[in-house]
Amino acid sequence: MNAAQELEWLKLAQRGDRAAFARLMQAFQGPVYNLCYRMLGNAAEAEDATQETFLRVYTRLNTYSQDHKLSSWVLSIASHYCIDRLRRRRGETVSLDEEPVAAVLPAHEAGPEESALTAEAREAVQAAVNRLDPAYRVPLILRYWHDLSYAEIADVMGLTVQAVKSRLHRARLQMVEAAATSEAPLGLMASAGARGGL
Repeated sequence: MNAAQELEWLKLAQRGDRAAFARLMQAFQGPVYNLCYRMLGNAAEAEDATQETFLRVYTRLNTYSQDHKLSSWVLSIASHYCIDRLRRRRGETVSLDEEPVAAVLPAHEAGPEESALTAEAREAVQAAVNRLDPAYRVPLILRYWHDLSYAEIADVMGLTVQAVKSRLHRARLQMVEAAATSEAPLGLMASAGARGGL
């Protein structure tokens, strides 16, 4: 699938073609869900956020401007929704035991000790990401889990490239501080972050 095909589906969807909108949803479902999961840290919430994102995309089809990449526009809607959701739940505490990250990540064949250490490191990385302010969490996730360029992140977030670089720098510093205070071995946490894209 390419950008031209996506734009064709968008134009058809704007004229009421539901099958074309379904194709758009199918094309962006994975990236939107992954962003929502990384932002919210909970699979059930990520599914709800993904559905809400596509509802908002559908109701705003006619507001899309070709000045932006379609994928950036869709991810922007998802990230704004997740930020709003995080602001609403601020003050609530969510136990990592309720939705352990390791339970939803694919396992590899490893011994029980290595598996336990890797799961602990992944939980530490996700916990550190969860503690980031949304202003820093969004660019970090878009950069390291979605491989977006600085310009694409700036487009999604409505920022300058320099502002994105600054936020990423601060997010990395906060992640390093979290790694230093984590009970998980620093090397394992770094390797878990690298496997997750960090």
